[in-house]
Amino acid sequence: MKRYACFLATLAILISNHCFSQHLSGKALLEDLMYYRDTLPVKHKNLFNKISKADFENKVSLVASRIDSLDEESFMVELFRLNVSIGDEHTRIEPVFRLVLPVKFERFEDGIFVTGIDPANSTALLSKLTAINGHPVDEINRKFKEVIKSDNKSYFDIYQQQYLNNPSFLKGLGILESDKYAVFTLQDARQKTYNITLNAVKKDSLKLATASQYNDILPYRYSNRDYWYAYDEARKIIYFNFVHCIDDENNPFSQFNQELFSKIDSLHPRKIIVDLRFNSGGNSGVLSPFIDSIKHSYLNKKGHFYVLIGKETFSSALMNAIEFKRYTNAILVGQMTSGNINHYGEVRGFRLPNTKIVIGYSTMYWENWKGKKGALMPDKEITYSAASFVNHKDEALEYIYQR
Repeated sequence: MKRYACFLATLAILISNHCFSQHLSGKALLEDLMYYRDTLPVKHKNLFNKISKADFENKVSLVASRIDSLDEESFMVELFRLNVSIGDEHTRIEPVFRLVLPVKFERFEDGIFVTGIDPANSTALLSKLTAINGHPVDEINRKFKEVIKSDNKSYFDIYQQQYLNNPSFLKGLGILESDKYAVFTLQDARQKTYNITLNAVKKDSLKLATASQYNDILPYRYSNRDYWYAYDEARKIIYFNFVHCIDDENNPFSQFNQELFSKIDSLHPRKIIVDLRFNSGGNSGVLSPFIDSIKHSYLNKKGHFYVLIGKETFSSALMNAIEFKRYTNAILVGQMTSGNINHYGEVRGFRLPNTKIVIGYSTMYWENWKGKKGALMPDKEITYSAASFVNHKDEALEYIYQR
């Protein structure tokens, strides 16, 4: 059976061009809160798996008691806080934001670094973030851990990155006073600290200058494709990047898979690498032809078949990684996945009446590996540093090359 576990496509149906009205009354916010309280338990497969009904309702009541002191941004953050207590990775708060700060961050082992920014400030690329509006990174991390699940480090890192450039979210957390701009304190490669002020722009007009490494490091080479492969003739390695669990109608996966294994038959590589690090889900059945083929391939041997997993490996991509772990001789390399092995999913959604925030909720439980708890862990853990990124190196690939 084909299994669908990614919530993004489902929620996209509900999310339109609604945004905060900016002038909602406490009464309107309370109406949304009560709608959230009454609707989510009915629609969710098992909302009270990790929190009791009494605790959930008590937490909602605490928010209700402060409703007149909340604006739209802080109300949104309170919903995120409630969601953390539920503990379901697929049950999500999905506000619609029109404004973003023109900067992109990525967390490495040595800190959070700028990997994209508006072209006028391109000299800030690969600088380290030390503060936002005078709030140091340690404080920012503490605030984010109150509103984003942090029991899984990969999950926290990925979703913190998504909101570090969101002025409404940062305002709701008390880091910004306005959603119109932010002052970022950065540190360059020479340890010099400086400030830059970035004004919020419309999300649909966002254009960023990115670090050149995104073009030069192999996994980023064809970021606009759902799947692709490359052959390293010198090392005799086939590299297969599966970016999205989507069957591209212009390049059907079954046809792609036939071409890939035809190349394997003709080139007879020593190793194959499957990269799932940037795949957050979709339809887990798309990869089935490859899984069937690799099981019967001469490459399905320890030391010849590697699967890369990481922070963004989630939902259906995680299901694929589990299949490799259980039913092939693949060696998993990278970092823990942001999704748990066994999890609730198959997401649907509903919209709150006044703020128009979409609440995504799980409708099914996926037991992918009976008795297993937590995230899927790699056989070989890799840490990624900004220093290696600057030098155009991918530590996971380097590890495999040296084997």
